[in-house]
Amino acid sequence: MPLIKEWNIGNTGRAAIWKVEEPEMFFLQQTGLISDITNDKRRLEYVASRFLFKYLIPNFPFHSLQKNEFNKPILINNEYNLSISHSFPYVAVSIEKEFNTGIDIQIWQKNIEKIKHKFLTEHELELVGDTIRLLTVAWCAKEAAYKWYGKKGLSFMNNMPIIHFNIEQENNIAILFKLDKINQLLSLKCIESPYFACVYLDLITNIEVEKLNYLI
Repeated sequence: MPLIKEWNIGNTGRAAIWKVEEPEMFFLQQTGLISDITNDKRRLEYVASRFLFKYLIPNFPFHSLQKNEFNKPILINNEYNLSISHSFPYVAVSIEKEFNTGIDIQIWQKNIEKIKHKFLTEHELELVGDTIRLLTVAWCAKEAAYKWYGKKGLSFMNNMPIIHFNIEQENNIAILFKLDKINQLLSLKCIESPYFACVYLDLITNIEVEKLNYLI
């Protein structure tokens, strides 16, 4: 069974990473889902992610799963908050009962070096580092934060600067999420393998507006 890892997040959250090695029919039989996605790989990722929710929570109501106007996966009855990520052949999901959640997975790719200035400021690059490994983790962290928020119109550099980055520590990464009415400190954790990086939201702390300058 290609389960890479499953774990708890806080008191009510669950997450898992799966390596997709099975044929599509395996996931279809496990879920009973039928997808009209025409791209074979995207369709396989779709059914694999739904299967992984069911793996974590056997009675997971994935037939009520849909996407909202911001393309974020939601349940009609709002029973769980969800996040999905895939970087073939890996799929990662997180489920949280009480709060929004965010997870992102990315296989190692050299192309990350070409886009680093599109999501990291010069200050962040000094903080993060300039290797494929560190850049990929930083990208995953910002993607996980973006998925946690679940709406469009955000700047990866202006609205979610990385203010702490040390993936050798238990609390690896901190992002200061800055919007007019939302100023929160996101604590994220990183999981690595020889093949991928995965970052997930672990803790959210409200930050008073007048304290923001001390954290930038």
